[in-house]
Amino acid sequence: MECMKSAIEPFYAIAVSRRAHELKREGRSIIHMEFGQPSTGAPQAAIARAHEILDSDPMGYWENQALKERIARHYAERHGVSVDCERIFLTNGASPALVLALLSLFEPGARIAMARPGYVAYRNVTRGLHMEPVEIDCGDDVRFQLSADALARLDPTPDGVIIASPANPTGTIIPADELQAIIAVCNERGIRVISDEIYHGLSYVGDTPSALRFDDKAIIVNSFSKYYSMAGWRLGWVIVPEETALMTRALMGNLFLTPPSLAQHAGLVAFDCTDELEGHVATYRRNRDLMLDALPRLGLNHIAPPDGAFYIYADISHLTDDSLSFCTELLEDTGVATAPGRDFDPVNGNRHMRFSFAVSTAEVEDAIARISPWFAARTLRRAG
Repeated sequence: MECMKSAIEPFYAIAVSRRAHELKREGRSIIHMEFGQPSTGAPQAAIARAHEILDSDPMGYWENQALKERIARHYAERHGVSVDCERIFLTNGASPALVLALLSLFEPGARIAMARPGYVAYRNVTRGLHMEPVEIDCGDDVRFQLSADALARLDPTPDGVIIASPANPTGTIIPADELQAIIAVCNERGIRVISDEIYHGLSYVGDTPSALRFDDKAIIVNSFSKYYSMAGWRLGWVIVPEETALMTRALMGNLFLTPPSLAQHAGLVAFDCTDELEGHVATYRRNRDLMLDALPRLGLNHIAPPDGAFYIYADISHLTDDSLSFCTELLEDTGVATAPGRDFDPVNGNRHMRFSFAVSTAEVEDAIARISPWFAARTLRRAG
């Protein structure tokens, strides 16, 4: 057990970001492309509602039943599935929701499958809870995503699997037929499903199905941080099967109490700010197009297909085998902060980096202008 905890590695993008903020305090101009964090704020109507609450409500520990009902209605309208409100738990963002999901389903020692590359916290939170991450190498031949075939080949069978679509760091989306096939394999082999759907709403290739469409017992993790542009409000939710609801409620109350009351009030309003939120998606789409046009000119020709989210995961093996040093030097020289692939893939990540284009279009254009000569010089140096 102790060896699992000691195997938890740092989140290296945090170190890059810390240095970026130091440089900013020194007067440097910094463009933050290291985190999946929208540069826009919460929707204006949600902010206005928060001001009203601050002036009229002392607040306290509270669970917003109206917000839970609105979330349930969202799944009925968007995905055609019925979810009882008693299965929905409001959380302090998606990170506690992942903890609740794992603790609600599994005991220490459980083996949890996940894609590699994948979000750093899947691996480290699993280890921190004394469970064993089973990382499946997912290369460009499978679009850096889990497949039903890969799960079916695992021996021994894992206890659970974490699915992410759209995925971090790649932005790839699992097509509906493949997601259905994955869940069929899980049901056949007794593998419990946790589906991280935090990037739902951020798709450039069409609709993204919820795992609930194919498995009513899948646990769903979601958040207001990405599509709703409310990262700092620390509000998310988890949907659990009916048979684990009592356990989840006990865990939530003991570990986290409730999410911030102010965020819950604002979140309820944010759900219906569709025009403003879709405007953000349009900006991300423009940013994505700019990046996809520019990266080949930088020599970055091997990237994951960014179907959704707001990331591009690029192969930089022709330039380095130390992505952390590479991203650090890029920051120091250009003021553009990016994420080293080492966070997302402990095996091959030293040869990859991730760009987040969840910033303004002007910042994307500025970043491209800054890093273009830097990449050109780096390429010439390696060639010489």
